[in-house]
Amino acid sequence: MKKYGFGVDIGGTTCKLGLFETTGELKEKWEIKTNTANHGASILDDVAKAVEAKIQELGISKEEIAGIGVGVPGPVDSAGVVHRCVNLGWDQFNVQDALSEKCGMMVRAANDANVAALGEMWQGGGKGHRNVVMITLGTGVGGGIIVDGKVVAGFHGAGGEIGHIMMDEHETDTCGCGKKGCLEQYASATGIVRMTKKLLAIDERDSTLRNKDSVTAKDIFDAAKEGDALALEAVEVLGRMLGTAMANIACVSDPEIFVIGGGVSRAGKILTDAISRYYTERSFHACRDTKIALASLGNDAGMYGCVQMLLD
Repeated sequence: MKKYGFGVDIGGTTCKLGLFETTGELKEKWEIKTNTANHGASILDDVAKAVEAKIQELGISKEEIAGIGVGVPGPVDSAGVVHRCVNLGWDQFNVQDALSEKCGMMVRAANDANVAALGEMWQGGGKGHRNVVMITLGTGVGGGIIVDGKVVAGFHGAGGEIGHIMMDEHETDTCGCGKKGCLEQYASATGIVRMTKKLLAIDERDSTLRNKDSVTAKDIFDAAKEGDALALEAVEVLGRMLGTAMANIACVSDPEIFVIGGGVSRAGKILTDAISRYYTERSFHACRDTKIALASLGNDAGMYGCVQMLLD
């Protein structure tokens, strides 16, 4: 086995890079700016230069390196072809081939949510399990489905788009994807704020949230922990929507464990308790005891998953 691997998690603002030992130990991590000018034409050049500079700085031989794993914020098929990545300005091209040509090393690429799921399975909240569903609750809702250690990416590279499961056919607001009633509209940070603002507008109960100029997801969970009835109702709706979606996902993929990550997961037990109430009630009996755990790698999960791809 080669000694090292690079993990590169490309985001719309920064690219997070990590040098790992293939045993799973993160040796160094750093960031470079994501240059989205000219449709992101220089992004891979910048990544290649950053990797080459680190190799030179540490005096590592390329013979010791398993390759570079790359996470991309958009659909990526099994051949490494990106199918349009709006945040980076990319259309359709083969990321693996393009970066490999620039670096002279093997490259593996996948969707960023999928590689985060691989990272949590390998060294995080899902460690020790081979059948994992990761759900990332941030500005939106992302996901990654792993069956027998393999990411289910699907034909178009869109497998695991959990945030766009349709949950409410009567929803009148439109999701960022263009549909209405997506899970993301209820279970994301922006979703719970949206729901809470609607409650504040129609519900006359006292709430500490009325005193704030702007309400954040953290504010809502903090208020719920203090017993604020309106905030508790918003958390309950999130738990119902997410717990129900997870029960449906379990009927299809039957995971050993669900791993909940993203900024909203920092709410901790109040979040997992709300999810568990509805998951247990609504799941198929054979899946009822599936574990629900919090992610543990934070923003590094994608880099870990990128390296894990190289080891398969």
